[in-house]
Amino acid sequence: MTFVLLACVCLLTCMGQVAQKFAVESWRHGDFSLLAKLFSPWLITALACLGGGLLLWLLVLQRLQVGLAYPMLSLNFVLVTLVAHYLFREAVDRRHWFGVALIVAGVALLGTQS
Repeated sequence: MTFVLLACVCLLTCMGQVAQKFAVESWRHGDFSLLAKLFSPWLITALACLGGGLLLWLLVLQRLQVGLAYPMLSLNFVLVTLVAHYLFREAVDRRHWFGVALIVAGVALLGTQS
């Protein structure tokens, strides 16, 4: 159950990052006031996702040592890289993919500890 919560934290955090990107992209297509930007649907979605992730993170910390749980959040780098590449068509070079592979290997190694 703890690792399911941790996976949800990672997904919510990633979704929050993606929603932030959509928010700033939507602002490029118009002249928005600060108030309009603060209440844009994408920014509200980002805050909801990040807030939900924070609440679930607190549940994770009740069940898992922070020294083990926190490195698992590095999977966010993997998820955001995948989204950036496939959804936003951002270029990702070989060195970056190698770093992503190292993160996955490190998380897998830590996951066998518990």
